[in-house]
Amino acid sequence: MFASLPMYDRVENAAAHDALWAGVCDRLDMARTPLDRDTYYEDGWARPDLFFGHICNLPYRAVFSDRVTPLGCSDYGLQDTPAGYYHSLFVVRAEDAPRGLVPATLGRFAYNDALSQSGWGAPLAAVTAQGLRFHTTIRTGAHIDSLHAVADGHADLAAIDAVSWRMFDAWEPRARDLRVIGRTRATPGQMFITGKDHDPAPIRAALVDTIANLPTDHATTLGLRGIIDLPPRAFDIPLPDAPRPSANGTLQSATNSALIA
Repeated sequence: MFASLPMYDRVENAAAHDALWAGVCDRLDMARTPLDRDTYYEDGWARPDLFFGHICNLPYRAVFSDRVTPLGCSDYGLQDTPAGYYHSLFVVRAEDAPRGLVPATLGRFAYNDALSQSGWGAPLAAVTAQGLRFHTTIRTGAHIDSLHAVADGHADLAAIDAVSWRMFDAWEPRARDLRVIGRTRATPGQMFITGKDHDPAPIRAALVDTIANLPTDHATTLGLRGIIDLPPRAFDIPLPDAPRPSANGTLQSATNSALIA
């Protein structure tokens, strides 16, 4: 049995994620197996023994919709965002913030992964709607690496999902060097999932009850308010074009953490 919560897992919230999984196990009268923190996130979503996971809506739509079963979309209580949805924030270095988004798109855009809704799909849709395009793209591998790429001057613009940014604002000193200059429209948030061979109903019920009864410190750390069943039409979002190879660079990721949301 495989369980992993790679999307927002960090050292600072690891104990809270462990408590979330332990609560699900207890309510299902299962042994408390540890969360897997070593398997690459896409490999985890593809495992035949997947029991409990967390996935971004773009890889779900593009690759995994026929291979996993949704339990519900995460509700992290984001301001001005419907429950079960999330959005991305465009960030630049503090000194570049007065110039705004349009000039920033002419620089180097750092994206975590081409299968990230928040790092690539949503920001691409946002700039395209304004008749713009990203002049140069740089793949970083993770939102935290995109943050550092902009802060260190290796990139000029990034889009980071609002849940990740909330964590970075609390726990990452370099976030103080950046400023938010815009946001994307809201799309379905991270989904809790299980494998196709499992009945989702008892797992979902266990998850809902666990979230509602997390100890206050863990609930505050995660900011997770519940899970929301969204209609299938909510995921009827065109798949984004891939970054253009001719303008694409790569920065070496310093972390195996997903945070690709």
